[in-house]
This record gives sequence, C-alpha cells and structure tokens, in this order.
Amino acid sequence: MLAALLLAALGVLLGATAQGKGGRRMEALTISSPGFSHGEAIPSRHTCDGNDTSPAIVIGRVPQATRSLALVMDDPDAPLGDWVHWVVWNIPPQTREIPEHGLPPQAKQGKNDWHRNSYGGPCPPSGTHRYFFRVYALDTTLHLGDSTAKGDLERAMQGHVLAKGELMGTYKRR
Repeated sequence: MLAALLLAALGVLLGATAQGKGGRRMEALTISSPGFSHGEAIPSRHTCDGNDTSPAIVIGRVPQATRSLALVMDDPDAPLGDWVHWVVWNIPPQTREIPEHGLPPQAKQGKNDWHRNSYGGPCPPSGTHRYFFRVYALDTTLHLGDSTAKGDLERAMQGHVLAKGELMGTYKRR
C-alpha cells in the first residue's frame, strides 16, 4: 500500500515538472556512465583527487526532432550554493556517447564556476556532495559566446527543450 502511494506521488511530481516546449509533456532522455551508476560514487580519476577528467556520458532516447544537445554538471551541495562544474552546448544530436575526457569537435564549452571553459571535477571541501549531469535535447542550435555561464545557457534554452535526462553521482574527498 505504501509503495503504491509513493509511486503515485512520484508520478504526480514527475508529471508536474516534466513540461517541455509549448507546455507539452517533456520526453525523458536516458543518461548513464560506464564509470558509475546513478546515485553511486564518481571514480576519483574524474575529480580533483585524480586526473580531473570528465567521465564518459552515454545518451539514449534522443527525440528525432533534436537539432543539438546541451549538458550541465553542477553541485547543489556546495557551501555557497549551486556550484557549476561543466557547461556544454551544440553537441551534435546523433551523439550517443560523450567520451571520457573529450567532446565532439562541434560542441562549445562555457564558463564553469572556476571561470574556465572546461570540465572541473568534483572537489568538495567537506562531506559527500551530489553531482548532477543533465543533458537536454534542443530543437535548435545555440549561438553563444565563450563567456556563457549556466544561467545564460538556461535562458537561451527556454522554449527549445524537447527532452531532458539526469544522472547523479556522489563524491567525498579522500
């Protein structure tokens, strides 16, 4: 009984938040990584304790009308609030895997909160933090400059998101 109530509540929550372009129900992309599963620890090689290389990201269920993909990685548990680790857009729509420590040549990277146009891996000052990788399917390509930050990207994507997927990993410093 409790499980049924929880599933029903989850369905209402997802239905309330899954609105896409034109108020239509947003499709869900699938996001995964060969290095870690949703909710599990991110391997240290992808953090400041290792080589600080971006993990491979596998993308599935991309809508046919997609013209480009965008990716944001952030840490909502940072002491000063949301800390942005990675901002990427204009990933080709046929991309099904973003390789470890790489991006397709057409992809553009914006500024993370270290003011770098690159991936910046997990490096929490204390405790275990959650890191969200969100990939968006867009019905357009974006014309943004190198100084683009997460907020700029989110504003540019408004009204263009066809689908969204999310992968969450955790990390605690050694």
